[in-house]
Amino acid sequence: MQYGFYFDGTRCTGCKTCVLACKDNKNLTSEQAFRQVYEFEGADGFTADDAGCWNVGSFTYYVSSACNHCATPACVEACPVGTMTKHEDTGLVYNDPETCIGCGSCVNACPYGAPQVDTEIQKSIKCDGCHARVEAGEMPICVAACPQRALEFGDIDELRAKYGDTAAIAPLPDPSQTTPSVCINPPVCFVDWSEADKGTVVNAMELRA
Repeated sequence: MQYGFYFDGTRCTGCKTCVLACKDNKNLTSEQAFRQVYEFEGADGFTADDAGCWNVGSFTYYVSSACNHCATPACVEACPVGTMTKHEDTGLVYNDPETCIGCGSCVNACPYGAPQVDTEIQKSIKCDGCHARVEAGEMPICVAACPQRALEFGDIDELRAKYGDTAAIAPLPDPSQTTPSVCINPPVCFVDWSEADKGTVVNAMELRA
């Protein structure tokens, strides 16, 4: 089995409850985040209608993203000491702090920016899919906390059969790089990843670097 996430972009209001619930559950600092919410917006330019009235087309939407526990995780391939591991039974990607040397290779390799190096302990840290909660029959804390029910978690094949396999949505990167275990119901005004230059992440300063 491969576990994964479903994100419903038509439900997300950008409240960031998922982000804060994860921070609290994992005891993260203000500078650390395993899940982030992107605020993406842009404009399509001005157009004139038959009556000579000018209109401007604009869009804005939110994307909640964490580690996607990819089918071909770049972090696992890049780790020089085998700290990053993909669980054989669940497909969840996790790291072993006992063997991590804090080199940051996983950070540089991941196109989603999921791993990060904790500068205090000099170890890599990341979303582990709340594997302890999942083993206990519970949902990951971000899924359980979402007030709009914009997140789901489960067998990615079942989620894709139910919701489709869309994963190419700006500002997320090209999904062909790592085959992320995520499927997305895009907002009505969404932009494909290949046209990300049409918009801007307006909350970049609040996101974890």
